[in-house]
Amino acid sequence: MASFWSMWIIVLTSVTIVGITWILLANRKREQQPADKTTGHEYDGIQEFDNPLPAWWFYMFVITIVWGIGYLVIYPGMGNFPGVLGWTQIQQHDREVSAADKKYRAMRDRYLALSVEEIATDPAVIKMGQRMFANNCAQCHGADAQGSYGFPNLTDNDWIYGGQPDAIKATLVNGRQAAMPAWQQILGDSGISEATEYLLALNGRDVDEALAEAGSKHFATYCAACHGADGTGNPALGAPNLTNGVWLYGGSREQIAHSLRAGRNGQMPAFENTLSEDKIHILTAYVYSLGK
Repeated sequence: MASFWSMWIIVLTSVTIVGITWILLANRKREQQPADKTTGHEYDGIQEFDNPLPAWWFYMFVITIVWGIGYLVIYPGMGNFPGVLGWTQIQQHDREVSAADKKYRAMRDRYLALSVEEIATDPAVIKMGQRMFANNCAQCHGADAQGSYGFPNLTDNDWIYGGQPDAIKATLVNGRQAAMPAWQQILGDSGISEATEYLLALNGRDVDEALAEAGSKHFATYCAACHGADGTGNPALGAPNLTNGVWLYGGSREQIAHSLRAGRNGQMPAFENTLSEDKIHILTAYVYSLGK
């Protein structure tokens, strides 16, 4: 934190504490007032008497002020002053995570020694994996793991990079970077329309036969290298199956044409440095179980 803002916080906090202390003491009355002395306020026939606060109430205010001052001495709260204990939320987080790792390490190591297929049906693994998924994956794939526009559905059997345990784990560890090139400059508007018709034909949709025939040539020239001559895809390259009606970015004529025209560059983050090996193993088992 910059020195200016640190001093700003220190001064503002100190002035506030002094101010509320002065208000409390300056308005304190020790002696009971005459029964007929009021503040002059009356509400619905109820008069407000000018009597001192009960002692216990006054001392509660004093205790809160003392408590606040003590807290600011012990813990950080006054700008860059770290507090006499040197406590930080990062240190506390690390201690709690370390304690949890020690507590559950033996259990997770036991699961790590087993294959993903063996633990994918274990209720305890599913429960742990579900929580890890909620914390790390649900933001993109949804709480139900059914994905959304640009984010794959993990509950079906359509896998861009393969749905076997090793492939899923590799995706979690290393992440994935899509590399669908844009074809507008090469195919032009007419070529994009033709290729779109051919892709629709691969899915049994009603198409313009002449355009689809022309599009098949574009597909063989530019697309088959990744998606295969029959359009069924190649998990090794992350090239999706284009024949099963599952579309990551939408399967309408306009959406397919846009994917061809502009390309796609979706990114799946790597969790190698976020989750430990045993957690990735458990999360892999959970994701693997979703399609089963």
